Amino acid sequence: MAFRSTKSLLVLSFSILTMLFSKNLLAQDSTHTNTTQPVGAHEAEFNVTETILGHIQDDHSWHLWGHTSLPLPVILYTDKGIECFSSSHLMDEHHHPKAFQGKNYTYQSFKGKIKVVNEDGTINEELSSKVWDFSITKNVAALFISMAILILVFSIVARTYKKRGVTSAPKGLQSFIEPIIIFVRDEVAKPNIGHHYAKYMPFILTIFFVILINNYLGMIPFFPGGTNVSGNIAFTLALALVVFIVVNINGNKSYWEHIFWMPGMNIGMKLFLAPIELIGVLARPISLTIRLFANVTAGHILVLSLICLIFIFKTVFASAISVPFAVFIGLIEVLVAFLQAYIFALLTSMYIGMAIEEHHTAEDHDPHYNED
Repeated sequence: MAFRSTKSLLVLSFSILTMLFSKNLLAQDSTHTNTTQPVGAHEAEFNVTETILGHIQDDHSWHLWGHTSLPLPVILYTDKGIECFSSSHLMDEHHHPKAFQGKNYTYQSFKGKIKVVNEDGTINEELSSKVWDFSITKNVAALFISMAILILVFSIVARTYKKRGVTSAPKGLQSFIEPIIIFVRDEVAKPNIGHHYAKYMPFILTIFFVILINNYLGMIPFFPGGTNVSGNIAFTLALALVVFIVVNINGNKSYWEHIFWMPGMNIGMKLFLAPIELIGVLARPISLTIRLFANVTAGHILVLSLICLIFIFKTVFASAISVPFAVFIGLIEVLVAFLQAYIFALLTSMYIGMAIEEHHTAEDHDPHYNED
């Protein structure tokens, strides 16, 4: 009974979230239409591609509802110096992009990218190439929020452990986090890293919880959710590069020897295998980047596509199909969000384990191996 009640509660929760998200979707789409147009003209101009891409791409403001957005700081480094201003200057009262005359150049946002524009409104590609954007975008702000959540949660758990010790039964937030930590330790770190696992546990746990929190925040259709941090390739690439650096810094002699000078092989095979092994090492961050980016982004696009069916067919009967399917996919995404964090942490542990593993060859066991 308890399981059925929990399942029903989850379905109800996702149904409510889906309806809220569809309203938010319609409200955001209305910001791209002229308010003086009749309703029929607005419906005819609904663009599925622009709507979906607008939700999954990064932006310099955080859309809340209707014409209301949370402006974020724009920080630009140009050939004339640093320039800072609010992103509210790049939008009019209807949330439409507009040109803004800054201290150095005139700027305008085009599909989430700030460009230098000429007096006639066209993009000046030469000057735009000299502008480096270090703004606090929506994804960056969401990352700060997820970091704050991570620090807050683990500060509370650490304070509880310090107060109650490790021998007493966990309580409150501690009882929720402890099984996850034990799962990562026993099922991810220990089997793949070996007896040196404790040294890398903070790193593995940080990777796991950063991805997990951002995945779940991305599933919430309203502030502080509604972002696509884990579906941003810059974020996944940064994580993959950090893993790449940690793995190769900790790689022992045996690890590098198996890459560049494979033991037990003749010189010809060693020269043949070295570039192949090196390509395999360089391909690891690429596979980590694309795997997380593609899976999370695909989930967002699928849910958004199902919700958009309501506005494509313009009938209430479409919601009878799209909403249940969106709820079903949403429930699957809850599992996928955890699986993606688990897989990323698992692969990271495997790479670390391979880098610090001591390999033994026939020469190590038989000192007379090459005497014949």
